[in-house]
Amino acid sequence: MVDPRQHILPVYRPPEEVFVQGEGAYLFTEDGRRYLDFIAGIAVNALGHAHPAMVEALRDQAGKLWHTSNMFRVKGQEELADKICRDTFADRVFFTNSGTEAIECAIKAARKFHWAAGNPERLDIITFTGAFHGRSIGAINAGGNPKYLEGFGPKLPGFVHLEWGDHDALKAAIAASTAAAVLVEPVQGEGGVRAMPEQCLKGLRDLCNEHGVLLIYDEVQCGMGRTGQLWGYQWAAGSDPDILCAAKGIGGGFPFGACLMTEAVGEPMQPGSHGSTYGGNPLAMAVGNVVWDIISSEEFLANVRRVSGTLQQGLKSLADSHPDKVEAVTGKGLLTGLRLKADPKSLQGICRDEGLLAGVAGNNVLRLAPPLVVDDDQVRDAISMIDAALTEWTPG
Repeated sequence: MVDPRQHILPVYRPPEEVFVQGEGAYLFTEDGRRYLDFIAGIAVNALGHAHPAMVEALRDQAGKLWHTSNMFRVKGQEELADKICRDTFADRVFFTNSGTEAIECAIKAARKFHWAAGNPERLDIITFTGAFHGRSIGAINAGGNPKYLEGFGPKLPGFVHLEWGDHDALKAAIAASTAAAVLVEPVQGEGGVRAMPEQCLKGLRDLCNEHGVLLIYDEVQCGMGRTGQLWGYQWAAGSDPDILCAAKGIGGGFPFGACLMTEAVGEPMQPGSHGSTYGGNPLAMAVGNVVWDIISSEEFLANVRRVSGTLQQGLKSLADSHPDKVEAVTGKGLLTGLRLKADPKSLQGICRDEGLLAGVAGNNVLRLAPPLVVDDDQVRDAISMIDAALTEWTPG
């Protein structure tokens, strides 16, 4: 029998299930089996599957205009950029197709800022162990993970990698004359779903101010309401960035991202300095405006915080019930999980057999990133499934 995947580049190893339909927090296979989706396309489907307002917006726009490129004005871009700048620290927005592209824009903008200020030697982007910033050549060098760098040529200059939590090394790196920016995830996703302490975010902002270094937040995974604030860094007062990268949840399942920046950072990025053929296309903007209107409301965010409390309570009960297998609850809001005492990959499979879709992340974490519209009953169902899976699981 011919493998139907024979022509797909084998960089993924998905399970055999094929999903053909989604509704809210649920996915359905070809044979009709229902799964509770607690990974949401890796923190992408923020409003769940087939949200009626998103479907309506996309259908309406698809019947009008799909693409013009950025040679021409796109009204939806202007509307969404106005909303973003109204509701955030930002004065300028560049729309992309993905989080990786948002990161690339951020790196370029940071270096261009210093070049325009007469400091071309300021090139270094400071990052941390456990970081994940995307899959392009620039992004994997920013992340610094040896596994992702292997086989793709020499490391690029201009990136400084520090151990997470090494404050002395951080102070020295920021004080260097070649430092351009610090790039950090307020809550690391791939690195084990670990949150940077709020006092550290504020301290990082103060250090950057002291030395004229830009602060870039990668909120591709932890942003757009996932922690219960619109942006994860907002739990720490006085920690606003100079640049912020968003994607995943900002499109609610439609692929697009954004690079937000202050006027000072954006001003040197003049015509010809950056671009994208598809970024900010009419289809993406139609969906993006709907997603922003829903998620940015305080009522919506308050409910995320409330449901997050239910999930955290349930996970803590699992940690108490399975102390031989669970080390800790980790993460923040609806980007959370269980740090386990062994590789969670086989546990992930048992959860799937139970009807729950979950992810895994570094440091032996079973990662949970459900749709932000998940309710208390669905959270309790997920906890019950994880409990059954943990009971069955024999760590390797």
